[in-house]
Formats: sequence, C-alpha cells, structure tokens
Amino acid sequence: MKAQLSAEMLIVLVVILGVAVLVASVMLKSANKAAEKVEQKTDAVLNSADASSKGASGAYCVADADCQTGRCDAYSKKCY
Repeated sequence: MKAQLSAEMLIVLVVILGVAVLVASVMLKSANKAAEKVEQKTDAVLNSADASSKGASGAYCVADADCQTGRCDAYSKKCY
C-alpha cells in the first residue's frame, strides 16, 4: 500500500500550519512591543545618567560638556 494523504489529513495539516502562523505572528508583535519599551527605558536611563554626571556650579571640569550649565572656566577648571 502506497502512502496516501486523505482529505482529513490535509485539513488537519492546514489547520496546524494556520495555528503555527498565527502564533508566530502574535509572538512577533509582542517582541516588537517589548523591544520598543526596552529602548524607551534605556533612553530614559541613559539621559538620566548623562544629566547626573555633569558637574554643578563650582565643580571641577575640563571641558564645557562636563558642566550642567555647559560652561567651564578654562583657567580655574571649574563650572560656572
């Protein structure tokens, strides 16, 4: 007896493939949403860390980027 596919077997195969495609689609959407949220949180953390790492007025600095005000006195090496 040769292997044959009955109509019922084909229907079951199509249903299983359809469910697999549906599950994969839902998982991709969930992964994309999670990636966006992780990116937002990462940006917030990095922005917060950047702001807190800058020196206040009178703090030691080397360049303008080291100060919260964006101005570093080149002679005294202190933030304005």
